[in-house]
Formats: sequence, structure tokens, C-alpha cells
Amino acid sequence: MIVDPKQSFRHQAQPERSLKSRAVAYLSRREHSRAELAQKLSPFESDASVVEALLDQLAAQGWQSDERFVANTVNAKASRQGRALIEQSLRQKGVDKALIETLASTLGPTEVVRATEVWQRRFGLKPADSTSQGYAKQARFLLSRGFQPETVRKVLAKQRDQSLD
Repeated sequence: MIVDPKQSFRHQAQPERSLKSRAVAYLSRREHSRAELAQKLSPFESDASVVEALLDQLAAQGWQSDERFVANTVNAKASRQGRALIEQSLRQKGVDKALIETLASTLGPTEVVRATEVWQRRFGLKPADSTSQGYAKQARFLLSRGFQPETVRKVLAKQRDQSLD
């Protein structure tokens, strides 16, 4: 029996990776919140204090930052989603409430503009039938994207006013 050296190399046992190398590998792919990274690392270390100490070390060295995670998340999602959906996503990732509140003050002033852009990309024009069903469909779409009801009313009212001109 002839053994292919390339195949046998692939099937050799890989050395156990350290907890820090796993954390750095996760962070090199994308930003993670502290809670999210702790959850991903916990299966590899039974002692939670070791994971917390590593996370403290990574934060001190600038490898992990919740502020940077929030900024990247907002940058990636703001053009497609409303503040409520972005906040929900951050809460699910375990981001601190204070950081989420600062996000609200950042996204609040641009909410109507962003909702109008999302509406424009999806619909472009007012509904052809101009019935309440058409407007309800557009409102449901914007609400499902996480925009506040007041913002949705402003966007649809602005589009209705422009269509009357």
C-alpha cells in the first residue's frame, strides 16, 4: 500500500490552538463585541475567569473594542436599516446599553433621510394604485427595516405631497 504524503499530512492531528490565537483569529475576520467573543471562546476554556482575563488583555492591547464594533455595525447597516433594528442587533450581540444610547443620538438626525433612501431604492415612485393598500405595503416595508412609525409617516407623507405636485 502506497501512502500519499500530501494526504497523510492533512490527516495528522493539528496542534491545539491557544485561546489567544483563537480570539485573534476571530477578530482578524471581523469585529466582535466582548460578549460575543466570550461566548465563542467559552467552549474552549471551562474557567470563565481565564476568558475574561484574556478579553481584558485584548481590550488593553487594542485588539477588541466594543466602540469599534458598534461603529462598524452602524456603518454596515445604516444604509439599509433603521435605528430600532440596529439597536436590536447590538443588544443581541451583548453591547453595553450606554454605547447603544450614544448610537441613538448619532442615527436619530439622519433617520428620515435614510428611510427615504431605502424607500427610493425599493419603490422609487408612489404606488400606482394610490390606495391605502399601496401605502400600507410601503409602510410595512419601512417598519420591517427598523424605522420608527413617525419616520415612516414623514417619508410617506413627503412622497404623497411630491406626487400631488
